[in-house]
Amino acid sequence: MIKAVIFDIDNTLTDFMRMKRAAVDAAVDEMIDAGLNIPKQEMLDKIYKVYWAEGIEDQNIFDKVLEKELGYIDHKILAAAIIGYRRAKDGYLRLYPHVRITLTELLRSGVRLGVISDAPRRNLWQRIVSLGLHHFFEHVVTFEDTFEKKPSPKPFQKILELMQIKPENAIMIGDWAERDIKGAKALGMKTVWAKYGNEFDTPVSGADYEIDDIYELVGIIKKLNPES
Repeated sequence: MIKAVIFDIDNTLTDFMRMKRAAVDAAVDEMIDAGLNIPKQEMLDKIYKVYWAEGIEDQNIFDKVLEKELGYIDHKILAAAIIGYRRAKDGYLRLYPHVRITLTELLRSGVRLGVISDAPRRNLWQRIVSLGLHHFFEHVVTFEDTFEKKPSPKPFQKILELMQIKPENAIMIGDWAERDIKGAKALGMKTVWAKYGNEFDTPVSGADYEIDDIYELVGIIKKLNPES
C-alpha cells in the first residue's frame, strides 16, 4: 500500500534546466552589452564548467567566473548579469504538462505528498511558491535539513520520519537515477524515473517504473493501491 509519493522538484515537476539555460544565456548577453569582452559561447562554457564542478545552484557563479577571467569583479558587468538572469528566470520557470492535475488526483485518492531536493531551502521554496505548489506538499526536505545530498540515506530518512511512514509505503519519483532512484531503492522505497526530465542520457535507470509523462504516476498508484 502506497501512502505517500515523494517528489524531486527540478526536472521532475519543473523544467528546471530549460529555465537555467535561458537565464544564463540572457545573463551573458547582458554582460557583453555592459562591456564584457569575451565571446558569448566561450563565456557560457566557462559558466557551465563551474556549475558542473560546484553545483547548479551556485549563487555566486557570476562573481567567480568574472574574478577568474578579469582578475577582479566588475560590478557593472556583475549587476547586468544578475538582472538579466532574474528577468529570464521569471519568464521561463514553469511546470511540466499535467503536473497540477497529477498532484490533485493523488491527493484526492488519499495519497500524501512530500518533497526531497538537494536545492538550498530558500531557492526551493521560492520556486515552489512561485509555481503555486505550496499547498500540495505536507513536508519538504531541502539540503539544509540534513546537509547531505541524495543518494545519501539521510534526506530520505528525514522525509519518512516527518511523514511517519515506512519505506515500503512510499514511492519516490525523480529524474536523476544516480541520486533519486539509487538513494530511494537503498532504503526499500519503490521508485519512478521521470524519464522526460533526464539530462544525463541515462540508458538504464534501475527504477521500478519509468514514465514519459508525469500523469502516468496516477495509473501506477492505482495499480499499487487497487482498493483506493
